[in-house]
Amino acid sequence: MKRFLWITSLLFILISCSTPENQMTLTGQVKGLKKGTLLLQKIEDSLLITVDSVLINGKDEFNFSEEIESPEIYYLYVKINNGILQDDRLAFFAEPNEMTIKTTLKNFAVKASITGSENQDKLNEYNKIIERYNFKNLELIEKSFTAKQKGYDSLASTYEASQKSLITKKYLATINFALNNSDYEIAPYLMINQVRDSKVKYLDTVYKALNQNIKDSKYGKALESLIQSRSTQE
Repeated sequence: MKRFLWITSLLFILISCSTPENQMTLTGQVKGLKKGTLLLQKIEDSLLITVDSVLINGKDEFNFSEEIESPEIYYLYVKINNGILQDDRLAFFAEPNEMTIKTTLKNFAVKASITGSENQDKLNEYNKIIERYNFKNLELIEKSFTAKQKGYDSLASTYEASQKSLITKKYLATINFALNNSDYEIAPYLMINQVRDSKVKYLDTVYKALNQNIKDSKYGKALESLIQSRSTQE
């Protein structure tokens, strides 16, 4: 009888201490945040909702535990001590792993260091690629504006044509990145958030390249739904 009770107690302890397979354990630090509230948020049915929050009072470290059905974008938002929300929201690709976010209150979204998510690493890689296109686009906008001010309409038109060409190249770079990373949830995420208005054949090409696990993810299902909707419209 004692042996049975001992085994039962041991099993209870093991079960109670076990971590769900799809749980994200998020720890981190916001240097400079002495008093306020950190909100953990995500998009649900096209609405931004708060799934958890933690009060910061003197200690700038935090932790969250959240069950994640499949990797997706979450957000950290700061509500400072007077109840006002900061303008910048920190987006990150959450995964059911141990994750860490370290940042500062002053540069909350810009200087954040995020570890523990392969999809986040891929997103960082993608952002570096697209950053070059964004800088070039700003440069062309400035040149076109200056040319118009000086009355050089023909030159301004040339810059505008270059802009359109650059946008096409940016779209193709995104599609190519998704194809090259079809084993990650970031592939369908980029297609529905960055190039959702591209031709259906491109959306479909990326969807067909996804493995079944990615197709069954939140963004995989969203991409499938987008393709079906666009195909009906066209």
